[in-house]
Amino acid sequence: MSTVYSENSLIRRVQTIADYQFGGLCGTGLFPEGCEFMLSTTGRIRQILYEKRRLATVRAQDGRLTLGIEGARRLQACLPPPHYRVTVTEEVAEFIADGKNVFAKHVVAADPDIRCGDEVLVVAGDDRLLACGTAILSGAEMLAFNYGGAVKVRQGSEAR
Repeated sequence: MSTVYSENSLIRRVQTIADYQFGGLCGTGLFPEGCEFMLSTTGRIRQILYEKRRLATVRAQDGRLTLGIEGARRLQACLPPPHYRVTVTEEVAEFIADGKNVFAKHVVAADPDIRCGDEVLVVAGDDRLLACGTAILSGAEMLAFNYGGAVKVRQGSEAR
């Protein structure tokens, strides 16, 4: 017996996940009405699309969201700096935008509330979105360390 979900219940579910994961009421800004959903064979939400672009994926192992670059843009508009942002030096901005990982020595600022495993936005000094990915270190550790990875980039703003 398969479960049937209404479009309304699916949008409310992902908005609630976003509110929990990123705080505040950013769920409605991240996932507007009119989103499309790709479901798994078991009927669970896998990907959320808006205007044929992937906003986010729901991770099967923990139910949290991983952002696509379009979702990162929408989240950036909802959250004021420095929330969930890692700021890098301008000299590596082009590489990060191409999808390369962020190293701790290039981090100039980071939200102190970032924890290892959080979804983060990688920005340049002027809050220009370069990429989105998963934090490898906490915000404080990113600033304290001079070596090693800081953010595993999932998608750069210029990546093809």
